Amino acid sequence: MRDYRIGRLKGRFVVMWNDDDGTRRRYRLAADTQKGAEREARDLILRQMAPAAGVTVAQIWQAYQTEVEGRRQAAKLAQTGKNVLPVFGHLTPDQITVEDCRRFIGTRRQDGRKDATIRTELGCLRTALSWGVKAKLIRTAPRIEMPQTPPPRERYLDRAEVARLLDAASDPHIRLAMLLMLTTAGRIGALLELTWDRVDLDRRLIKLATSDIGPRKGRATVPINDTLMAALQSAQNAALSRYVIEWGGRKVGSIKTGFNAAVKRAGIDHCTPHDLRRTAGRFMAEAGVPMEEIAQYLGHTNPAITRSTYARFSPEYLRGAADALEISGPTLVQRTRKQTPR
Repeated sequence: MRDYRIGRLKGRFVVMWNDDDGTRRRYRLAADTQKGAEREARDLILRQMAPAAGVTVAQIWQAYQTEVEGRRQAAKLAQTGKNVLPVFGHLTPDQITVEDCRRFIGTRRQDGRKDATIRTELGCLRTALSWGVKAKLIRTAPRIEMPQTPPPRERYLDRAEVARLLDAASDPHIRLAMLLMLTTAGRIGALLELTWDRVDLDRRLIKLATSDIGPRKGRATVPINDTLMAALQSAQNAALSRYVIEWGGRKVGSIKTGFNAAVKRAGIDHCTPHDLRRTAGRFMAEAGVPMEEIAQYLGHTNPAITRSTYARFSPEYLRGAADALEISGPTLVQRTRKQTPR
C-alpha cells in the first residue's frame, strides 16, 4: 500500500500521497476525527489502486484488521495472519483457486495442525475477503475451500475427577477460577474479566456480562451457591485489585499453565478450562434441572442447543418414549428345550 499522510486544510482532514509517476494526490475527507480520517484514507487509496494493479490479500487483510481494531477479531487476525499471509498475501483475490486452498490444508496438516485450526485460519481469510466486497475494495470474493467441520469435542469430568482437580490446584487463583467455572458455568474469558463490582455477595448474584449492551455470549447473571460463597468471601478479604481472579494484585491474562499443571498432578485425562463449563451443564442435567433453566444458566439464547447437548444426561431423557413401549401383562420367555440325541 502506498505511503500517505493525513493533514488538515481549512479545518478539514485531507490525505496526500504520490502516485508511481510522481504525481502528487490530495483528497479532502469527510471524516471529522483522526481515527475516522485514517480509515477513510486507507479505503480511498485501496480503491484508487484496485483498478490499476489489483488489491492484494495482504492489503485487504490489513485494512480489515484496522477496521476491527479493539475487538477480539483483530487479535485473531494478527495471530492467523502469521500462517495465512505468507501463502496468500501476495495474491489478488481473483488469483486464489480451490487448489491453493487444498495445498494450504495439506501443508498445515503436515505441520501437525488439526483441521479445527486450519478452518479458523481459512475462515479468517474468507471473512476478510467478504468484508473487502462490502467495502467495495473488490467486486467478488473467491471460493475458499476449508476442511469439514470436525465433530464436537466432548469431555466431561465426573465428580471424583472434579474433586481431584480442585485438590491439585496449588495456586489460590487457579482453584478460584475452577470453582467459578464449575458453579457459574461461565466461560474463562468472562471470568478473567469479572470485577468485584459485578459480584453481589448480599444478594448472592454474579453478573458475568460487563454491560447491558454489546456481546454477551454465555454471560448470564447467576446465583452464588454455598460452595462459591465461601471461596468468594475468602478471595475478597485478600483482594488487592478490582479483579476477582488476580495474581499479585494484577489481572490474570491466562490460567493455561496453572490449569494444565493441576490436571497433570490430578492424574486425569486431558481436559481444558472449557470442559468445566460442559461439566457444569452435565451436572445440572443429571440433577433433573429443566433444559430451559440450564440454557438460561449457560447463557444460551436458543434452548434447542442446550437440549441437543445435555438432554441425554437427564434422568428423564426419552423416559416417556420408553414408557410408551411397555407391553401390558406378564410375558413369559421360554428357552427352547435342548434336544437330546437318541
